[in-house]
Amino acid sequence: MNRRRFLTSVGAGAAALAMPGRAAAATGGKPNIIFIIVDDMGYHDLGCYGSKTIKTPHIDRMAAEGMRFTDAYSGATVCAPARSTLMTGYHMGHTSVRGNSGGIPLLDEDVTVAEVLRAAGYATGGFGKWGLGDVGTAGVPEKQGFDVFFGYYHQVHAHSYYTAYLWRNSERVPLPGNEGGKRGQYSHHVIYDEAVKFIRASKDRPFFCYCPWTPPHAKYEFPQDDPAWALYENKDWPNDAKVAAAMDSMMDRQVGEIIALLVELGLDSKTIIFFCSDNGAAKRFDGIHNSCGQMKGFKRSMQEGGIRTPMIVRWPGKIRAGVVSDFAWYFPDVMPTLAELAGAGRHVPEGIDGISVVPTLLGEAAGRKQQPHDYMFWENGGVRAARMGKWKAIRKSGGKKQVQAGPVELYDLSADLGESNNLAAQHPDVAGKMADILEKAYTPPRPQVEPKKPKGKGRA
Repeated sequence: MNRRRFLTSVGAGAAALAMPGRAAAATGGKPNIIFIIVDDMGYHDLGCYGSKTIKTPHIDRMAAEGMRFTDAYSGATVCAPARSTLMTGYHMGHTSVRGNSGGIPLLDEDVTVAEVLRAAGYATGGFGKWGLGDVGTAGVPEKQGFDVFFGYYHQVHAHSYYTAYLWRNSERVPLPGNEGGKRGQYSHHVIYDEAVKFIRASKDRPFFCYCPWTPPHAKYEFPQDDPAWALYENKDWPNDAKVAAAMDSMMDRQVGEIIALLVELGLDSKTIIFFCSDNGAAKRFDGIHNSCGQMKGFKRSMQEGGIRTPMIVRWPGKIRAGVVSDFAWYFPDVMPTLAELAGAGRHVPEGIDGISVVPTLLGEAAGRKQQPHDYMFWENGGVRAARMGKWKAIRKSGGKKQVQAGPVELYDLSADLGESNNLAAQHPDVAGKMADILEKAYTPPRPQVEPKKPKGKGRA
């Protein structure tokens, strides 16, 4: 469905918009949705995923009160493409933004999850790093379904936590005290406060609060007056390891504060919260945090350490507490999942790659059994990967620097999470099927070029 048809469907009338979907009806109405996606957190950087060094009691409690996934994935190995797969429901063979320069914009005809939810009557707010279109393009969030977005637009701008300004709906918001490289206001604290304000202001209607938070992305800047710093400042670790841990514990505290706010507002049982990372850890911190554990690779890698992400979902009274699920899903599934929860399925474009995971989240209340993916697909920098059941395939696809595609590597993730035993020769039939998937799932992207900034309009 293109944007013109989408907008036509939105204008079909209030009565049509009010029709509940199966999940919304089964759970007593449209839930508020809070989706927190942090930046470069490793799979093992939370206590509930095995961290021995980073304190995350609130997120661990969130997992104990909800569902923790062992086999959840990002849609890409790096920031902007991952966000594109999440927003559009298309995987890396089809989504609009596949380059990671930071300012490649979504197209006007792209339909985002925020547009789908706003069409269903949701207030939509975003707070953090956008990365899908800079100011002056069609990709800015306020043109892509958000009533308000506060934070960074171009992701290179987000490389500083002491920027002189942030954006609110393309309006520049100065951060006094940060002029000339001074460290007055920590940007994440300001962004977090705006998210809290949005939740309070939206308490009387369904809302979608999208929180693409920048920590623990480098650069590793952190205010030493934040309480999280005291947890690690005396550790015998390199500074980056201490700062990354402090960033994670700071966000853990804020997750706890958001849940407490929902309780205060009487919204806890009416709100589903998702927490995940946008890709694998930027640094493994082996010997300290062991952020990727036994998995190979890290951010930018097509191995499990680059794409597998923590994923926790909490909804008191609707999602059973303490469940650990090995259902395999990824970012393209976010749009159809949230749409079904909101009763907005008819607004989802036809032909997206994602599937709804509501049956896994709600169990019998969803009214049907969960269907798995036929396969999941990733691509980055001339390397493609796919997962089909227990099988994972990786192949250098040719790209601009290679004359021909390389051989398929094949791994059995159920027995070899570290991807150390290539089974392609032992299972040529499976390898052949995966090779077909790696070829057919990919379509060439439009030119991945971001608009030039006007003279004098820097990004940071």
